Amino acid sequence: MNKEKRTEIFTRFRDANPNPTTELNYSTPFELLIAVILSAQATDVGVNKATDKLYPVANTPEAILALGVDGLKEYIKTIGLFNAKAENVIKTCQMLIDQHNSVVPDNRKDLEALPGVGRKTANVVLNTAFQQPAMAVDTHIFRVSNRTGIAPGKDVLEVEKRLVRLVPKEFLMDAHHWLILHGRYVCKARKPHCGSCIIEDLCEYKQKTS
Repeated sequence: MNKEKRTEIFTRFRDANPNPTTELNYSTPFELLIAVILSAQATDVGVNKATDKLYPVANTPEAILALGVDGLKEYIKTIGLFNAKAENVIKTCQMLIDQHNSVVPDNRKDLEALPGVGRKTANVVLNTAFQQPAMAVDTHIFRVSNRTGIAPGKDVLEVEKRLVRLVPKEFLMDAHHWLILHGRYVCKARKPHCGSCIIEDLCEYKQKTS
């Protein structure tokens, strides 16, 4: 895919949705961090249901730490892998208090050192909370990048690096959100809605549906 096509694709995404953002509910970088940790192999809707009850009660490292693992589990037990996530969140809260004065770090190295935080989670926090042009590649973005031809790659890291390199700079800050929403609602895994897709004529997917 050439640069002109990519530019037109992201121009259309921007025209349709000028201010895209995550569908996770949050009001602080800490709330976002915890929500993203909880969202692994879970839906944003499911995470929001849990955090909508949790955050009015505890939305700081100190307050969640005070709940303890068992107390936290009561709020997040509807989310997949909640046992492991509860352990990671409590450990992360302790590290934030001990090493970062309860402030979420704004760099990859410190973020990835937190329990339950991998590269993808760090990228979401860097991009969404701190407005850094990071690219968090999940299953939706991996699929859309490969299927459309925007940035094909064998694994998520290759797709991430190609997107950062190939997405025109003016769109890089919001590209992650546009791609994830496109994959979630239009370019679906089993049956993409090609007929109602705003980039159908630019997409290089060979098995388009009507």
